[in-house]
Amino acid sequence: MQTTTDWTAYLRQMEALLDLELDEARRAELLTQFTRIAQMAGPLMALPLDTRLDVAGVYQA
Repeated sequence: MQTTTDWTAYLRQMEALLDLELDEARRAELLTQFTRIAQMAGPLMALPLDTRLDVAGVYQA
């Protein structure tokens, strides 16, 4: 299953949510970094997992 993310929309939503004002240079750099991170994560996210595996452990203090 392949999904694409609209990083521009994501950044705008995060700016509003966090009450931030980013200038165009910072926004452009964040878009570049998010795109790079998504490309690096792609092969890992495509790795098939056995359906019997637990997704994550539960932390208990």
